[in-house]
Amino acid sequence: MKKKGIIIALAVVAAALAAWLILKPSGKTVLTLERGKVSRITITNSVSATGTVEPVTEVEVGTQVSGIIDKLYVDYNDEVKAGQVIAEMDKVTLQAELESAQSTLTSSKTEYDYRLKEYNRAKTLHEKELISDADYDLAVYNYEKALSAYKQAQASMVKVKRNLGYATITSPIDGVVISRAVEEGQTVAAGFSTPTLFVIANDLTKMQVIADVDEADIGQVKEGQDVEFSVDAYPDDTFAGLVQQVRLEPTTSSNVVTYQVVITADNPELKLLPGLTANVTIYTVRKEDVLSVQTKALRFTPDAEQMAGLGFKVAGEAPAAGKHVWVIEGDTLRPRSVETGSVMSDRTEITEGLTGEETVAAALTVVSAAQKSTARSPFMPARPGGNSNKKQS
Repeated sequence: MKKKGIIIALAVVAAALAAWLILKPSGKTVLTLERGKVSRITITNSVSATGTVEPVTEVEVGTQVSGIIDKLYVDYNDEVKAGQVIAEMDKVTLQAELESAQSTLTSSKTEYDYRLKEYNRAKTLHEKELISDADYDLAVYNYEKALSAYKQAQASMVKVKRNLGYATITSPIDGVVISRAVEEGQTVAAGFSTPTLFVIANDLTKMQVIADVDEADIGQVKEGQDVEFSVDAYPDDTFAGLVQQVRLEPTTSSNVVTYQVVITADNPELKLLPGLTANVTIYTVRKEDVLSVQTKALRFTPDAEQMAGLGFKVAGEAPAAGKHVWVIEGDTLRPRSVETGSVMSDRTEITEGLTGEETVAAALTVVSAAQKSTARSPFMPARPGGNSNKKQS
């Protein structure tokens, strides 16, 4: 039994050795012509960037007067209408200032009326030479001084009324409150800058992405280009947008120069929230169903002697100017002038010169004889080849 097992093992080893001797590579190489089919594809080139989701219209609501917040009528996420009262400040001080201004205005009006009558009498008497020039000049002086005080009181009254009006804070637009920076009873001081009380977004169904595009890519970005972007909050969703504006002001951070690109996007489901980080893809080129060939086919130049060794004839000469490809027609290679368009990866758009039914020569490729033998049908005769040529492109 043990002897029988040894005989079987020796037989298996002998069979494996025979198979290796039959199938082992010869070590020889042959030259083949790589063919490329003219095909229709979608060509896209894109620029990647990151940005921030923001409302299209966002208004900061503040106050121009100092005081205490007396009442708040809205909170985060509340919808408001233009002109709606959203907060009121304490009006006691402002009301007192109004009454004081009213009193000053009344007093100055009384003084003005008296000095006006006095001036008119003095003018009449002076014309009749019944009073001296000094008396007349004094009447004119008192009149003009009273007039100036009256106008100043009127201006102060307008200012105080306006400040009292500022104490009632209203929404300037229709929208949604996305920020509230104060509480009831809080004191705000309007000094050299207006303190922000609320931030109101106009319409959250229309959003925009402010993307930072690198200086190396900004030359490809134009208004109207299609955009796709995603946010981490919804990793499985892709949002669409359009480039609305390419801002010319550069931003430099750590010696990296970027430009802001404004992208508009619809937000009907309100998934896009202000402040989300967006991963943006801007399609600088997007063409569907265009003819294309392998880019290396535009660089291919056949050698008549090599082609004859491969069983092909070279008919005609390549044009002196412009781009061209070599079309394979049976066993003949003919040059064809073409016009090219956009380039994507290893393929180039063909705008003129080809119909889409052609096969073109792409390159000469060196392969092993074993590989070629494996790929070729055993019933097809082998083409003559050489083993001393190198790959051309």
